[in-house]
Amino acid sequence: MQSVPSEQLDQTRDTPVSAVPRVAQLPGTESAGSGAMGPTGRPLPDFPDPGPLSNHGPARIIAMCNQKGGVGKTTTTINLGAALAELGRKVLVIDFDPQGALSVGLGVNAQELDTTIYNLLIERGHDVHDVIQQTRTPNLDLVPANIDLSAAEVQLVGEVAREQILSRVLRPVVDEYDVVLIDCQPSLGLLTVNALTAAHGVVIPLECEFFAMRGVALLIDTIDKITDRLNPRLQVDGILATMYDSRTLHSREVVRSVVDHFGEQVFHTVISRTVKFPDATLAAEPITSYSSEHSGANAYRQLARELIARGGAA
Repeated sequence: MQSVPSEQLDQTRDTPVSAVPRVAQLPGTESAGSGAMGPTGRPLPDFPDPGPLSNHGPARIIAMCNQKGGVGKTTTTINLGAALAELGRKVLVIDFDPQGALSVGLGVNAQELDTTIYNLLIERGHDVHDVIQQTRTPNLDLVPANIDLSAAEVQLVGEVAREQILSRVLRPVVDEYDVVLIDCQPSLGLLTVNALTAAHGVVIPLECEFFAMRGVALLIDTIDKITDRLNPRLQVDGILATMYDSRTLHSREVVRSVVDHFGEQVFHTVISRTVKFPDATLAAEPITSYSSEHSGANAYRQLARELIARGGAA
């Protein structure tokens, strides 16, 4: 993959909306002017609970991607997955980060496991069904990872069709789930390229801080290249503002700037900063069960409904 000149990293403010992959018009936004004003400065549409599904699959695969660390990718994967599971969706989450934070956050000690996502990528003969771990959340399953995954990028370099190996790994289970969420590492390396090649959509968590915005242009450029060369079906499902603090002018200005640049690609749902998220991680469960009535839990439930309303999930 071609590298992007460093001078382009500062062009986030100048990225034209027309140059960014489009998402479908969000239902309700055409006449949402009568609704209450949301934290993104737009009228907040109503996102009703979706109806039950008569059967499961095939899954829509969504990569949770941002090359900057600490923006809420893992937190969003856990809690969005749990919120979708609450809505009756069968969800599989893939830990695709060698740090293994997703596995730990769902109560799985991947260091003690004989097979993880690493073995599925590198070694032939493994069945993905044997690696999937059930979590304590109904309808939410996990493919775990540990530090072994850090070696995969080097080992896959010489493989034929190395960008499509994760697609092959997931193929046997796609028809068994409604949504597959891939928690990517903070990098635009080969593992992330594998995730984007396997995915139908991308959710970009973006910390409400100006430095976090600088890498969005690079990420969008990478998504464009993968769409053009490897995965024509790939689209941006939405940009999610995380770690939002309505009390600070800085957070509000960042959200306003993101909406100005990316328009309806920005989710109406905003995830506020709260100590409950790390508390839930320490308890190894989603916030939807750890503190079910908390505003953070309700925010992820709203995000799940919004994602379904956008067509980003069944």
